[in-house]
Amino acid sequence: MLHQILAKSARRGQPPEQLTAHLRAALNAADLVARRTGRMTAVADTVPQFWDAVRLADLLHDAGKIPQGCQHMLAGGPAWGERHEVLSLAFTHLVTDPDLRTWVAAGIATHHRPLTNSPRSLAALYATAPLEEWRTSFTPLDQTVTEALATWLYETANATGLPAQPLTTDTDWIAQAHAELETLLDRFEYGTDADQGLAAVLLQGAVVMADHLSSAHAHPQLVQPMNAAFATRLENSITAKGHTLRPHQQRAATTEGHLLLRSRTGSGKTEASWLWACRQTTTMQTRGQGIPRIFYTLPYLASINANADRTTQALGTTQHVGVAHGRAAAYHLATAACPEDGDEERVKAARKAVARQAATRLFKETIRITTPYQLLRAALVGPAHAPLLVDAANSVFIMDELHAYDTKRLGYILAMMGLLERLGGRFAILSATLPNALADLITDTLTTSVTRTDDSDSNPPPRHRIRTRPHHLTDPATVTEITQHLKHDEAVLVIANNIRQAQQLYDQLAPTARALHGPDAATMLHSRYKRHDRTRIEQHITGRYKVERTRTNQRLPGLVISTQVLEVSMDVDFDVLFTAAADLEALAQRFGRTNRIAAEPPADVIVHTSRYTPSHNTPGTWFADGIYPQAPTQAAWNILTAHDGQPIDENEITHWLNTIYTTPEGRPTPWGTTWRQEVLHHQDQFTATFLDFTYPYDDRTHLTERFDELFDGTEAILTKDRVHYATALQQAPGHAGRLLADDYLIPLPTSAIPRAHFDTELKVHIIDGDYTNEHGLTAIRHRDDT
Repeated sequence: MLHQILAKSARRGQPPEQLTAHLRAALNAADLVARRTGRMTAVADTVPQFWDAVRLADLLHDAGKIPQGCQHMLAGGPAWGERHEVLSLAFTHLVTDPDLRTWVAAGIATHHRPLTNSPRSLAALYATAPLEEWRTSFTPLDQTVTEALATWLYETANATGLPAQPLTTDTDWIAQAHAELETLLDRFEYGTDADQGLAAVLLQGAVVMADHLSSAHAHPQLVQPMNAAFATRLENSITAKGHTLRPHQQRAATTEGHLLLRSRTGSGKTEASWLWACRQTTTMQTRGQGIPRIFYTLPYLASINANADRTTQALGTTQHVGVAHGRAAAYHLATAACPEDGDEERVKAARKAVARQAATRLFKETIRITTPYQLLRAALVGPAHAPLLVDAANSVFIMDELHAYDTKRLGYILAMMGLLERLGGRFAILSATLPNALADLITDTLTTSVTRTDDSDSNPPPRHRIRTRPHHLTDPATVTEITQHLKHDEAVLVIANNIRQAQQLYDQLAPTARALHGPDAATMLHSRYKRHDRTRIEQHITGRYKVERTRTNQRLPGLVISTQVLEVSMDVDFDVLFTAAADLEALAQRFGRTNRIAAEPPADVIVHTSRYTPSHNTPGTWFADGIYPQAPTQAAWNILTAHDGQPIDENEITHWLNTIYTTPEGRPTPWGTTWRQEVLHHQDQFTATFLDFTYPYDDRTHLTERFDELFDGTEAILTKDRVHYATALQQAPGHAGRLLADDYLIPLPTSAIPRAHFDTELKVHIIDGDYTNEHGLTAIRHRDDT
């Protein structure tokens, strides 16, 4: 009888799925999620039987699909129009303990949509409807089928050791579901305390994660390859090259708990963080914290992709490493496809890329390379995002290049760090430059001790010599000076503070570079390229200027003009740097792309004064080239001009940075005071807005929209690419076609969004703009421009 009852309709060539098969698979997936996540102390007192509640909720979550209307729909008939999770509540009397029953009901009711505070919530749809109206909505309901399912559910729960009792065969199932929804609303509709609210969203996330895994017939990995054995292999690989672990790497490897590591670019801080992570995962696993996941966060997509390649190479496998950012599928496509591939090969590569991205979205891998903002998204909770929060519980976080100068995002990240620590997380903060003011804020945020260390005892040879210029980066004198370095067969890196200035310099200097060193010797990189063009440019830069060429004496001359996108974690090496003045942290990152492994005497890093312009959004504030706040930029300029012509002791940079935030007497400077107040304000703001779970099952769509406005930029295609975009969509169905089409997307600045219009047919923004694959986007016109 039950073998004829469906949970899933036929789709994508797969046959329909039986209800009992799906419920058993969901229960099995819940077991795996529980094993991988481990014991969460944050909910241990609030819901002592947390994982039993998750298992029971997943066992029961789709039981309400038994009405004939739902079964006809799943067999290909018309839409049913009711919510199956509401009727599923009838079966929660399988649970003997009333409090545990309410938690099970919460997991069932919220696995698809909000419970409260929305026209689409279960409360709005069903709470005010009388019982007789429910009877009309959920009938016909075959009593024989319902009783058979009730028996199967009890036998399944009992066989797996879950606390369950037999369900009576003469139950009024619809009345029981009606009463259970009332009980659930009494518990959560009018708010709850902080501990209960956090437990509620974690329960929701765990139930949804297991449901999604079972629906995809997928299994989360239960192995963390970055463990004690990997640490031994890593140490052996270092010694095999004739080196030993550096002191800061040794200290990281033996640190238990949070770590704050200052280490210059090229000093092996990534390896230090891996060794630290290996110790944490080993210790946490022995303490019952499941199979800890590792999240390695970086601020820029190019650095994330490079780090993913580096991590998979070190581990010797791609199986355990996921890339989690808005363009993850594009990264997988770029690594799987070749430029000479035809349409058929690219379609196959796109399908594989989408599958890899889907695996990460199902939280299968145990190592994630991502942005900090993907972690922040977990705060949105709800059915779409609560699994992110569960996945991050009992995890290890390596936060590379957490910078002080963006106070808003820093405040948000610190707020999230506080929550993730409460959920069992451990943090390593890595930076070549980290002022004490930021280190103190991190220490204040985390409730357990933080070990601070650095590489100051390594005494590396100086890599850079400071040069300052009183004129702007775009001044003709700069063009002349850069030309001289190109004539001396050098690899020259130029970093401007904004795209317009980068494009101006490129037009002036690229012809010279090509005339001297060949057609591939001039390259520009910024954030306004089509995706496939940016991938091509990044691959060219990392291939031509990679550090390995320096090690083998094969470094090529040439010119790269870029913006901030090249600052962090691209493993490239140049002979000389020309840069606009900026915040000292940003400048130190730019310096690190030059003479990266100290293979030469100190290389010139030439800093040019900036132009200050007023902010359109904050009256009375000024920014260097429209990007960096004036106060810290001017302070950095004053420090650098005082050391003009001198080699840089990189250990001294932190001291210089400290003077920007703190006086010699230990008091905050005016900028230090302003900076701290801004960070704390944004930290409190994010906590109050996103981390208040008093109403855990409210609709949070408005928060999702607000979050997207803060962090997700808008992308668009050019009018002339509309046909190509549509053709790419048709090359493959679903997500694979969308991925191929996304090659034409260009990120837009906020100011350009009003000039874009949304194509409702293709579901993409379109702009009328000037673009070349060499310059990227150079202009955007209003639609009524002639």
